[in-house]
Order: sequence, then C-alpha cells, then structure tokens
Amino acid sequence: MRTSRPAHEGRRPSLAPRLAPLPQDPEVIVIGAGAAGVAAARSLLARGVSVAVLEARDRVGGRLLTVPLRGHAVDLGGHWLHAGPINPLVQLGTARGEPLRVAAQASHLWVGRRRGRPAEAAALGRAFAVADRAMSTQAAWQEPDRPAATALPPGLGPWGRRVERVHGLVSGQALSRVSLQDFPSMEYGDNHFIAGGYGGYLARLANGLPVALETPVTGIDWSGPGVRVETGSGPVTAKAVIVTIPTMVLRAAPLFTPALPPEVANAIAGFTTGIYEHAVLHWPSCPFRGADRLASLVGGREASPGLLTRIDGTPFHFFELDAPMAAALDARRAGPDGVRRLVRATLMAHFGARALHDLTIPAVSEWRHDPWARGSWAVVPPGHAGARALLQAPVADRVWFAGEALSRLQWGTAGGAYAEGMRTAEAVADAVRR
Repeated sequence: MRTSRPAHEGRRPSLAPRLAPLPQDPEVIVIGAGAAGVAAARSLLARGVSVAVLEARDRVGGRLLTVPLRGHAVDLGGHWLHAGPINPLVQLGTARGEPLRVAAQASHLWVGRRRGRPAEAAALGRAFAVADRAMSTQAAWQEPDRPAATALPPGLGPWGRRVERVHGLVSGQALSRVSLQDFPSMEYGDNHFIAGGYGGYLARLANGLPVALETPVTGIDWSGPGVRVETGSGPVTAKAVIVTIPTMVLRAAPLFTPALPPEVANAIAGFTTGIYEHAVLHWPSCPFRGADRLASLVGGREASPGLLTRIDGTPFHFFELDAPMAAALDARRAGPDGVRRLVRATLMAHFGARALHDLTIPAVSEWRHDPWARGSWAVVPPGHAGARALLQAPVADRVWFAGEALSRLQWGTAGGAYAEGMRTAEAVADAVRR
C-alpha cells in the first residue's frame, strides 16, 4: 500500500466544530471521531456519562469530509444519506431542521455517443429489478453461503454487465467477492442529500463534544478492571472503551493487550476492503440537466461504473471509481493524475474532445491510501456473514466496537455507523452505571 499522504487529506474541511476539552477522569473512552464516534459521544453525554473522544486525524468526520471548492461545499467521502426511514441521521436532520433534500428518482442514460432511448432505459430498469429480486430472495439465507454473483439470473440480456458493475460499485467489491447472505441487507430506498455537505453536517453534530484531535491510539490494555488507552500524549484510563476504528485499520496494527479472543480477532480479520472512490468534476457544459441525477454511460471501450451529475444544482459532478478500477490504477502507480487521465479518456470516448473544453478535475479521493481508513468500508465476503453480529457483543464488558462494519441493515454507510454508535453507547452506559 502506498504510504504517501492521500490527495483528499491535503484539503481543509469546510466547517470545523468547536470542541470541548477532555474530562480528567472519563468513564468511557471513544476511539475515533467519525460518525460512530460522534454518535457514541452524544449518546453517552445525553445519559450523563463522562466521555473522552480520541481522534488520530486533525479533524472530525472520519470518512465524511466536506471541502470548499470554488465557493461550493463538496463531499470527498460519503455523500448519500441512504435508507431514510431507518437512517438516524435523516431522522435527526429532519428534527434539527437541517437542509435535507430527497434524491432525484430520474436518471440519465448515455449509450456510446448518444442519449439512451426510452426503450433502452426501460430495459435497463427491468434488468436491475430482476437482479435485485434474485439476489434478495433466491436462497439468500440458505447454507452454505455463496458469492452474490452466483444469484444473478442468466436472462438479463445485454444489460447484465451494467447491472453487475453497478451492484459491485455500491457493494465495495465485485459481486463475486460479496456474501449473498449479506447482500440482501443493503437498503437504498428513500435516499437524501444535504446542502453544505455530509461532512459539514457531522461537524455540526460534533459541536461541543470533548474530542482530542491528532491523538492516535497506540495501545489498548484491557487486562485490568478497566481500560488503559495509550497515546503519544500519554495514557487515558476509563471503565470502558468504544472502538470505532475501521476494521481495515484494526487488521493492520494490533492494539490490544491481551490479544482479543480468537473469534473476535477472526471476525475483524475476515472482512475485506470495500472501495468506492470518486473524482470531483467541474464541468459547466456537461450535457446532463437536472440536479443530483445519476447517469449511466454504457457502450464503447471505456467503462464508467457511475456518474452523479449537477450536485446540488451546481456544475460539480462525481465520477465514481470501483474496486477493479482502483486496483488497475494502483498496479500502474497512477496516482490522482492517473485518475484524471482515466476520467478524461472515458468522457472523451462518449462525448468527444470538444465537449470537454471546460472540464477540470479539482479533487480525487483516495480512502484506500488513507492510513486511518485503508478503504471506503468493510465488505463481508462469502462465508463471513455472521461477523457483524459477533462484533456487536462486548469483550469482558470493557471493550466495545461500533461502526459501519457492525450494521446489518445500513452497512457501508455513515447512517449505519451512526446507528451503531448510538446502540453501543446505550449498552455501555448501562454497563458502567451498574
């Protein structure tokens, strides 16, 4: 893995919250100030439990990062608020009067060098519907577990490749590497966006929380009656710790003394790395109209797994990169400039060189190269479907886990991370006050 600083981390967030100092004797330590950590801290404080949040980065938000670009707030990490009816960040945002908007239902289709015809768009929609039904109902919960790709029906016609590519993008890995037993849990209905960016929203939720930035954790000792968390600034002790570090980071750097029980360690190690990156395009003359609409580019030599156009009604767009594209770029050590060349080549193949006269690509995300993320989210491979539930149980009532990797219904999302932070905090508050 490349060790240089990822391109997105060179940018300052559009909003920095006012943070409180850490208490001298916290009852609970929360490691990580992403969505799960912010949720846990807010929930613990609401229960009257003193908490200290330790964050390795120089900002809050984790894999939610909103930056200012040409006078507009643009997300370089999570952008969609998925599954509105069960997403606590949608419910909380509605209660707070946050500027939420429902994602557009209409989308664009471009075939080769022309707009897709209505009949083609309808055929693509039918192919998605058939595939979704097959992967959600066809023996999904029967043993043994198998790759989600094996449930795709053979009769998807010429659109089958597109369907599989998009599902692989939103799953974080090709469907051949995703558990069929886990796949049906993904719920993307009733999606929302938020003006000012998702990272900005989480920063507002972090206002007033006791967070120590630039405080990476180097060890977690749970051998005694409480926990002792080692940092470069010295140890912090408490009755319990909530660990919201991504599973990809936990795999890379053993932190626990004594070692975690084998079943817990194996659950963490068994996840694979999900990849969902994007390049930010500023393209005023983009041929697509209508705010926040998805565009499918099919046909031709150059492939694109996804494009989100006219974000918040602006000239900004997201060009999505999936796991196979990221792997190919990394094999060539292409870096952000390689991503820019790929984007231009893909768009040129569909729209021609003259259409790109005002295209610029001001930012590229690289969460897979971020040492505090090492990927976009955790993916459950075939045969590992029980890992999420296993990590929801505490270790010796002192070590607790939270984060998107634990969420069954909202996996891979900030909403799922926030829900798990809330759930874990309630359980920890009960435990420390017994």
